[in-house]
Amino acid sequence: MENFVLIISFLLIGMGLRRLPQFPQNTAQVLNLFVIYVSLPALVLNKVPELVFSRELLAPALMPWFMLVVSAGFIWTVAKVCGWQNDTKGVLLLLVPLGNTSFLGIPMVRAFFGEQGIPYAVLYDQLGSFLALATYGSAVLAVYGKAEGKPTFRSVIRKIVIFPPFICLLVAFVCRSVPLPAPVSVLLHTLAATLVPVVMIAVGFQFTLRLSPEVLKPMAAGLFVKLALAPCVAFLVCRIFAFDNLAAQVSVFEAGMPPMVSAGAMAIMAGLSPKLTAALVGVGIFLSFITLPLWAQIL
Repeated sequence: MENFVLIISFLLIGMGLRRLPQFPQNTAQVLNLFVIYVSLPALVLNKVPELVFSRELLAPALMPWFMLVVSAGFIWTVAKVCGWQNDTKGVLLLLVPLGNTSFLGIPMVRAFFGEQGIPYAVLYDQLGSFLALATYGSAVLAVYGKAEGKPTFRSVIRKIVIFPPFICLLVAFVCRSVPLPAPVSVLLHTLAATLVPVVMIAVGFQFTLRLSPEVLKPMAAGLFVKLALAPCVAFLVCRIFAFDNLAAQVSVFEAGMPPMVSAGAMAIMAGLSPKLTAALVGVGIFLSFITLPLWAQIL
């Protein structure tokens, strides 16, 4: 509970800083870049070597891809039945299957499952959500996006191989048996500790609740799938396959994260329904502070 209170406090600090003229409009983007290039790579290098290869790693490695198929299939069916336009369908297909498993997920996992849950959250995010954003996300934008410069196979691969946290994930796996010098270990631990406050302040800085009548139905459908249906399906899958450990709990918890902020930014840049995108991201984050503690209690 103490860590959850800290997260709420950081969120409120970010919301307060947005009202100060001294902080420019791109403050959140700068903080996010710091996380991508410094905090998250340090966390990956610090935590991933602690993983012990076993059957329990199957849950965080495979669950995000299973949830992507289930969520995308459900959204596509609902969108077709409701006759929603391609803009709406594209936003939902992009944002609902892709959760905020890094910027919001890792701090929330730390708050409810402790430091021991972070390696599984990193695995879920890097082998699941990030790769899905780069591959599946690019495919959705290619089909539904309006922006020029459609993604190509080469651009997708390049995006993956130059992403700093993913590079560090490969390094951490390859060098996991190599002990780090004490000063390097302390440095990584210190930099990794910046992730939670920086991320949550950035989230608070760009937090918004923008609703209009035309987005209510698709937003409600998308958030129902993302925050309720997806974690329920993940929970049932873990029960069916007898996954009953911390890795499975973290996987179910991550499956219930709100829509990914980065995916939302990509949708807006591609000209896909900015109002619906903002509503899914903003309201999703707001509701997740209610749904995620409930799931933590269930798990």
